[in-house]
Amino acid sequence: MEIATGAPNPARDSSSAPKQKAMMMARIRWTDVAETYDVARPTAKMAIENLVRENLLQRSAHKTARVVRLSPDDARDIYLSREVVEAEVLRRLARKRLAPERARKANAEIAMLIDASPGEVVEPDMRFHTALIDAIGSPRLSRTYGSLASEVVFCMSQVQGASLLPTELIAAEHERILELIEAGDEDGAAALLAIHIGRARERLAERLGGVAGPEAFVPPTV
Repeated sequence: MEIATGAPNPARDSSSAPKQKAMMMARIRWTDVAETYDVARPTAKMAIENLVRENLLQRSAHKTARVVRLSPDDARDIYLSREVVEAEVLRRLARKRLAPERARKANAEIAMLIDASPGEVVEPDMRFHTALIDAIGSPRLSRTYGSLASEVVFCMSQVQGASLLPTELIAAEHERILELIEAGDEDGAAALLAIHIGRARERLAERLGGVAGPEAFVPPTV
């Protein structure tokens, strides 16, 4: 991983606001964050330490923290981790024909953002995928997926920030995934997820300086 300016992360703890603000800076000292954004110094320090643990900031001994820039291989590994977990989740949900209502609501929000800034899609997009994971009803699985959340949002933010995927395509493929789950088509749901994630993965890898794989050019399936 290298260094660059970054994107907000989806922290849920009390230090969320300063964590998100900190991500907008290339070199980050907790004293500067505290003074600039009028938060307590312990809160600013905790925010930066959390971002280091979540692999969004990089810091060596006695150095200020810097924002991580993903390499193409980093991005592919994050998307691989997502796909391995999410594909099995879709299969299990399809066996039960269980399409979570929370996922439907999140996707409805995405559909309403077709004419909005692409960056606004990131938060409901993450909620859609998280709702699928949570529908399994396993706290440990949800925590495992949650451990990937910051890096997943980091990738999503770069994809949407560069307008690499049209919002209408994201919403349409989400809706089709839910339909396949309800129909009990576990293979179909997993296959569409692979297309959905693969397209984003390879377009982002190219954006980060790599060579896009064929998945980047798969035409819309819905």
